[in-house]
Amino acid sequence: MLAVAGLVNACLLQSALAADPVNLSNGNVMVEGTTPAWLITDRFTGDFGTFVVSNNVKATLDGTANTGRSVDFAHTFSEDGNFNRFRLDFLWRISPKHHVRFVYFQNNVSRTRTLDKDLEWGDYTFQTNASVTAKNDLSVYELSYEYAFIRKPTFELAAGAGIHFLDMSFKLSGSATVTDSNGNVTPASFQSTTSNLPAPLPVIGARALWAITPTIYLEPEVQVFKFKYDAYDGNWTDFRIAAKWMFSRHFGVGLGYDAFHVNVDVTKARFNGNVTLGYSGLQAMIVGSY
Repeated sequence: MLAVAGLVNACLLQSALAADPVNLSNGNVMVEGTTPAWLITDRFTGDFGTFVVSNNVKATLDGTANTGRSVDFAHTFSEDGNFNRFRLDFLWRISPKHHVRFVYFQNNVSRTRTLDKDLEWGDYTFQTNASVTAKNDLSVYELSYEYAFIRKPTFELAAGAGIHFLDMSFKLSGSATVTDSNGNVTPASFQSTTSNLPAPLPVIGARALWAITPTIYLEPEVQVFKFKYDAYDGNWTDFRIAAKWMFSRHFGVGLGYDAFHVNVDVTKARFNGNVTLGYSGLQAMIVGSY
C-alpha cells in the first residue's frame, strides 16, 4: 500500500493535459475548457499485470486413506518454488452506463520438498524423507455485466453481476504407499495423484474509478458471493485497489494490491472434499485505453 501511495504522490506532480474540447469515443462531448478523463470516457480499457503474491492453499480430499484430513500446501511445501502469475482485466463500455467485463487470472505454483513426516492424500501416503513435488494450478475466468449508476466527468461508480469459472488442480508426486478398496497397503516407488476441481461461481460486486487528475486514477473494487448449487457450496471474496498513471493518450502503468479468498465444498466423483484458497499481494500492470 505504501508503494501505491508513493505512485499516486509522484504522479500528482505531473502537470494536467492542455484543455481542449473533444469528441469522445463513446459519443459524448466534454464541456469546453475541461480535459477528458480517458479511462472513464473511452469505450475499451484493459490492464495486464503480474503479481508478487503470497498465497495459501488448503485442501481436504475424502478418500479411503484420509477422509476428513486437510493438507496445507503452503505450510507443507513452503513458499519457494516456480511461479507463473498474471491477471488480465478488460472493460467494454457498450454505452456510458452499460458495461461488459472480462477478467482472467492465472496462478500456477510448483514446489519440491523432502518431507519430515508422512503426508496422506486420497488413497496415497507419501513417505517421510521422500522427495515430493506439489503442483497447484489455478485459473479464474470472469464474465460480468456492469451498470454505472453514478457517472460524472471524473468519477464513475458501477455495480455488476456475473459468473466466475474457477479451475483448480492439485498434483502430488513422490515415493508412496497406496491403499486399495479392501484396505490393503502396498508400496509404490513413484506415484502421482491429481484432483481436478472445476467450479462455476456466481458473483456480485462494485467498482469505482476516480480521476484525481486527467492522467492519475484510483480504482477500488470488491466482489463477494455465497452460493449453494448442485454439488457446490461455498463463498468467494475479492478486493482490489489500483493506482494508474496514463503517461500517454492510450497507454499507462499502474500498481495495485489484490486479496482473494474462496472456500468451496464439492461432492463430485473426481473431487469430494473442501478447498480453501487465498492469495494477496502487489500487482504491477500495463494499462491500455481506446
